[in-house]
Amino acid sequence: MNDHIDRVLVAMPTYNERDNLPHTLARLRAAVPSADVLVVDDGSPDGTGDLADELAAGDPQVHVMHRSEKAGLGAAYIAAFRWALERGYDAVVEMDADGSHAPEELPRLLEALADADLVLGSRWVSGGEVRQWPAARMLLSRGGNVYTRVMLGLPLKDATGGYRAYRRRVLESLPLDRVASQGYCFQIDLAWRAWQAGFRVREVPITFVERTAGASKMSRTIVAEALWRVTAWGITGRRSTPRRTHVEGGHERARSRIRGGSNT
Repeated sequence: MNDHIDRVLVAMPTYNERDNLPHTLARLRAAVPSADVLVVDDGSPDGTGDLADELAAGDPQVHVMHRSEKAGLGAAYIAAFRWALERGYDAVVEMDADGSHAPEELPRLLEALADADLVLGSRWVSGGEVRQWPAARMLLSRGGNVYTRVMLGLPLKDATGGYRAYRRRVLESLPLDRVASQGYCFQIDLAWRAWQAGFRVREVPITFVERTAGASKMSRTIVAEALWRVTAWGITGRRSTPRRTHVEGGHERARSRIRGGSNT
């Protein structure tokens, strides 16, 4: 199997990110000039979609997908994954448009795909960092990840993070049409499915910086969804023993039978 990655697509969902999008795109294009970008706009009333069209008109590596309404982060990413698979991309990156995910760190995530199928940018492994977060938000994130590890047996420090890179074969194997979770729960869901399927998962440290413009999309609804879904998955036993696992992050490693290649 050819593990070489030639074509990378960065999927960037947006909703009211007009103030952040131009700067984030400029940094991304400078950091990884070979990567293409797909802005997935959910009908932003502030004109983010129109601005994205203007930026795309001046850069053939920037593409825009317009969706008629705000349907959630998970739905936006799944639409982007399908778009990427249809066009033959080798890897797909999830990245926020608000500047909280530093584009300058993307080369390290892509380099880590050399011996992984899914690379997670982690705030909570050794070397990871969060800046400008209140204590309550810090506690929520750390607590949520501990709860996820306990309930699902998922050996990851930061399963809720949204800065990550997938090899094509991971997305091809996942039942995207059956993924109904949104928000942070979507990130847990896909990482868990990939780990259960036996794909090689690796965490690399990142520095997460809270947005300086626009409003956070975090809400009680998003937190509640993650809590009840993770609880239900843990109780009902969607958890199973992976056929092949390789999880690496910071100084922690969890490893069982290891082979290269896809699980198919």
